Amino acid sequence: MAKRQKKVLTDNDVKKKAVKLVISHLKRKITQNYMGSELLREWIEEMDKLLEKEEFELSEYIEMRRNLNDIIERTMDEEIRYKLRDSWYSFGRALDKKVKRM
Repeated sequence: MAKRQKKVLTDNDVKKKAVKLVISHLKRKITQNYMGSELLREWIEEMDKLLEKEEFELSEYIEMRRNLNDIIERTMDEEIRYKLRDSWYSFGRALDKKVKRM
């Protein structure tokens, strides 16, 4: 039986995986409708499309983070704004992730 070779993770693989985790947590946090929630839902749809792409272009993810910040600034509900802001920070940390070196 042939041995399966482990995929060598790159920094971009680790970043993409971390961003997926942040987005899944964001989806669970935001369950209620609020004024402007359609903007966030549209942003999440765009983010899902970006995550489906095979390649990882950091500039695209940075642009999506900027777009999320715009949505946060337009959100009137203070509690929702804080939840979104936490996700925004987590998104930034995810983009800074690197492969653990041994």
